[in-house]
Amino acid sequence: MKIAIVCYPTFGGSGVVATELGIALANRGHEVHFVTYRQPVRLELLNNNIYFHEVNVPEYPLFHYQPYELALSSKLVDTIKLFGIELLHVHYAIPHAYAGYMAKKMLEEEQIFVPMVTTLHGTDITLVGKHPFYKPAVTFSINQSDVVTSVSENLKQRTLEFFDIKKEIAVVPNFIDEKKYSLSFTDCQRSLMANDDEKIITHISNFRKVKRIPDIIAVFHKVQQSIPAKLVMVGEGPEKEGAERLCDELGIAEKVIFLGNSNEIDRILCFSDLFLLPSESESFGLAALEAMINKVPVISSNAGGIPEVNKHGVTGYLSDIGDIDDMAENAIRVLRDDAVLDRFKEDAHREAKNFDILKVLPLYEQIYKKAYDARLHKVYN
Repeated sequence: MKIAIVCYPTFGGSGVVATELGIALANRGHEVHFVTYRQPVRLELLNNNIYFHEVNVPEYPLFHYQPYELALSSKLVDTIKLFGIELLHVHYAIPHAYAGYMAKKMLEEEQIFVPMVTTLHGTDITLVGKHPFYKPAVTFSINQSDVVTSVSENLKQRTLEFFDIKKEIAVVPNFIDEKKYSLSFTDCQRSLMANDDEKIITHISNFRKVKRIPDIIAVFHKVQQSIPAKLVMVGEGPEKEGAERLCDELGIAEKVIFLGNSNEIDRILCFSDLFLLPSESESFGLAALEAMINKVPVISSNAGGIPEVNKHGVTGYLSDIGDIDDMAENAIRVLRDDAVLDRFKEDAHREAKNFDILKVLPLYEQIYKKAYDARLHKVYN
């Protein structure tokens, strides 16, 4: 099948999932066309079945904000016609589902009918989408999709709560490619980050307010008082500067390493002992899953879809949002005994394998076939 994928090309979870899905589809023989404003960060190499089409938005002084949705919908029309695209899969409702719908309507004027699958990832629903300015457009776009999927049961329920949705929503969880983590590094270069007697605690995100970055610093501050440890912070975002300042105020700056964005997440997780994710909201918790497949247990909040990934007392522990004391106690409980830590590491890895892409990819292929067959039936009847 010839599939066009629209996503954000950034380090965020939706872009990572969309890119990894496209790569896996290409490896299964599908022809995949990525349409976005920059080559996705996880799309390191193109192959015979993968294409990238850049959306250019001309700068016009007339526009206070450049019309990306218009440029995207036009690019989709051109790409679909030129390459004979059979299905459109958009990730993130705003603005991709809206632009996808406009592209579909333009194509229908030329008797070209392409089904659209929309995957909801989280903040497109819980933050941006429910804003009064955007809610009508989000509701319309979702309802005009041929098939709608959600990355967690929690996000599905929140979508149905926030919006007047007429479509069925299929839950297809996020995933990891177990094969990419099957080769362990012979040298994780752990010694570059910590002394032999120190545990390494890690956090990876886009450092937005919803990630509760100060909570991470506060939890670590308590943990390092009982257990020798270093904290590795991976990512960039608006909360980073405040986090660095807080570390200075608490006198732990020399124990906290800010690495910025990285394409070597697996190497970083290779030397990690524990992962912190105290988020206020998470539709799924992809960062936690990537930690678990690398045998890193997770200390997290019980927000959103995280409990569907991080199993309390098995792969780590869950705490109420903002309960720093409980998170710190749970972290110490895991880290203070190497035998306990080893058990959590193995259990985390075993649970993560339930989300391997080879188990999730067929679900998407079934959805694609259903959408394509339904579109054909509508066209010829």
